Amino acid sequence: MKAFLKKYSHAIAILYLPFYLFCFFGLEQRDTNYHIIESELDQYIPFCEWFVIPYFLWFAYVAATFAYFFFTNKRDFTRLCLFLFTGMTICLLVYYIWPNGQNLRPDLATLGRENIFTRMLAGLYTTDTSTNVCPSIHTFNSVGCCIAIFKSDALQNKKVIRIGALLLTISICLSTVCLKQHSIVDVFWGLVLSAVMYLPAYLPKLEQIPEQFRKANSTFY
Repeated sequence: MKAFLKKYSHAIAILYLPFYLFCFFGLEQRDTNYHIIESELDQYIPFCEWFVIPYFLWFAYVAATFAYFFFTNKRDFTRLCLFLFTGMTICLLVYYIWPNGQNLRPDLATLGRENIFTRMLAGLYTTDTSTNVCPSIHTFNSVGCCIAIFKSDALQNKKVIRIGALLLTISICLSTVCLKQHSIVDVFWGLVLSAVMYLPAYLPKLEQIPEQFRKANSTFY
């Protein structure tokens, strides 16, 4: 048991997830005035219910990436957590300080068509509000997972995985606007936040971490 706990001591990072979910759903229930996010470009982006597929694949994508690095590489897992969790916390702060939302969702009853994808989307619209959208966490987390995969030494020669991750990331970002879940503005700021978080998460070399800090966290690194 002691050896197991030492090997997976980095599991403590998972404790962030209940905190995040508690805060996010608390913000979702908040009764306040929201700043409406919209751009003229949104009017030129066609609605397509087929994009519900990559939108829902986001959950499996993030979970699979998280699990892979958790079990295979503590360093990559640490960097992924630093990237995702810090960025997600920034998003929560933005939602709290600057409540925002959008009014882009179409009336599915007037589309003139019904299929499995519109029914899936109807369920999504019912369970997920159109508030707390900027920056887009869907965009941010997808880019974060893609970066982690591309920065992994173990996956450098896994072209199928790398290309697949890139295509899935792009399709997820497109899905957020094609399903009218987000404005293009939300996606833009999600990408900006990704670029900002890349700096502390991936530019520093582990060798540059102060010696005393690395010793104190030797089981983690």
